[in-house]
Amino acid sequence: MTLDQGRFATMRQAMVASQLRPNAVNDAAVVDAMAIVPRERYLPAALAAVAYSDAALPLGEGRIANPPIATGRLLTEARVRASDRVLVVGAAGGYAAAVLARLAARVTALEVSPTLHALAAEALAESGVALVAGPLAAGHAAGAPYDLIFVDGAIEQVPPALIEQLEIEGRLVTGINDRGVSRLCVGRRTPGGFGLADFADIEAAPLPGFARPPAFSF
Repeated sequence: MTLDQGRFATMRQAMVASQLRPNAVNDAAVVDAMAIVPRERYLPAALAAVAYSDAALPLGEGRIANPPIATGRLLTEARVRASDRVLVVGAAGGYAAAVLARLAARVTALEVSPTLHALAAEALAESGVALVAGPLAAGHAAGAPYDLIFVDGAIEQVPPALIEQLEIEGRLVTGINDRGVSRLCVGRRTPGGFGLADFADIEAAPLPGFARPPAFSF
């Protein structure tokens, strides 16, 4: 282990101890995966030194990386199973997809930004994650149905396209922007429809392409 690797490993353990465990990230498999995956690898090189800070990080092009606590809480509430087929919406540099690759059977990661797609392609090269490009709100129908859709950020609404790509009884986790407040939510598709419930008010990075259509007014 090089000096840098040792320093990052220490920072990673500090993240687990000070950010994740005290804040309801209590799924042992999620904690173990986040304690192993080197987050600095999935960020632009200029951000490596702050990879484990308790803050959202600007990635450029108006995109922001979720803080570790948001990722950890979403992963915990997702109740990831080893047999799951997962779609990550908003892959960014590929961090959440890399963590999920340690937890699930198959992971597809969707990214719309060419710059971030290139970063993720390099970082995820040996992870087994299938990286695809396209509009985030459209999902990736070619890989559907999914047992879990992991929206790695905050959106204004869950579009029908994502719900339709969920298996019946499949789960979706996301942040929802609600009048300026970011709420982490978990939903499930049933034969009768789709329901979403919030579980924590935690900052999550906004994702493009999910704006509510403007309300009609007289």
